[in-house]
Amino acid sequence: MNTAVSPPALIVFCGLPGVGKTSIARRVASAAGAAYLRIDSIEQALARCTGQAVTGPEGYAIAQALAAENLRLGRRVVADAVNAGAAARAGWVRVAQDLGAPCRFVHLHCSREEEHRRRVRERTTDLAGHVPPSWSQIAALAMDPPEPDALVLDTAEGSAEALAAAVLARLGLSGVSMGAGASESPR
Repeated sequence: MNTAVSPPALIVFCGLPGVGKTSIARRVASAAGAAYLRIDSIEQALARCTGQAVTGPEGYAIAQALAAENLRLGRRVVADAVNAGAAARAGWVRVAQDLGAPCRFVHLHCSREEEHRRRVRERTTDLAGHVPPSWSQIAALAMDPPEPDALVLDTAEGSAEALAAAVLARLGLSGVSMGAGASESPR
């Protein structure tokens, strides 16, 4: 199977809150010169505009429209979202297929519950007004199984940089520079 992601290409990160998606996805996007789309940022902007929390598919719909625009420009796109269900992931696949671009899923999980809990408890947010979910909210989320060809990584060990480098290597992008922030652990 050819896993190289020449532009345009869609790289979709999936995983429960607190496993390190944002820390890793940002590094991958930066190193790959990709557009970076974060659902939390989109949903927080919508909440500021409407005065209501976003609990429906609006954030995903907006992110997928922005992904399509960037793919049309011939860019790589990195999407950072929980993507818990197959239905949410199918939307990304449709966007890529409609534009003839490959779609690669990167599923992140943290196999050590105590480490995952620690990250959730200690994490901070860089989004004004955003309240990250509690452990009980995260534990109640159900993740559908990863796609058969997904890259699945355990974030319990290793720095965000090392995990991002592993993603880049598996996607055929290992020649790109990772830049600063070498020792930060996933959050």
